Amino acid sequence: MKLSLLLIVAALMIMSAIIAGVLKRTSGLRNVPTRAKPLMTKREQAMYWRLKETFPAAIVLAQVAFPAIITSAFKHRNRYDRKIADFVVCDPSMRVLVVIELDDASHKGREAQDAARTSLLSAAGYKVLRFANVPDQDELKAQVEASLLPVASPAATNARKPVSVA
Repeated sequence: MKLSLLLIVAALMIMSAIIAGVLKRTSGLRNVPTRAKPLMTKREQAMYWRLKETFPAAIVLAQVAFPAIITSAFKHRNRYDRKIADFVVCDPSMRVLVVIELDDASHKGREAQDAARTSLLSAAGYKVLRFANVPDQDELKAQVEASLLPVASPAATNARKPVSVA
């Protein structure tokens, strides 16, 4: 009898501790100070509008989470689950044509991290272009169209033809 009572008391204490922990975590979320922030910086807005005017038939997405465009075995997802692509340019069928990164001064000293991000996207089959500044329309069009050209190789005879985004 004493053993069963002791087990019941121990179980109640454990359940109480678990409930207290859950309540503490959820009540803390309500008190997190938050504030609105702009979706894009002024430079990102300029790049967005430059992409839209240069490729009017394309779909231009901004601030795209990597898990929306790449996937892997679950155990590897923590390598990219909090990363964001600045811009993703798609054709009208929503097929990704190119991923564009706008590198500003905050990227200085982060070249290795940027290379790792590019490597992840490239491994998934995406073309990645990086710009230090917002390019003019001619430069942007030339670089995007060049990135869509198939790589010259014996297998290139089966490569897909570039899709016009103009």
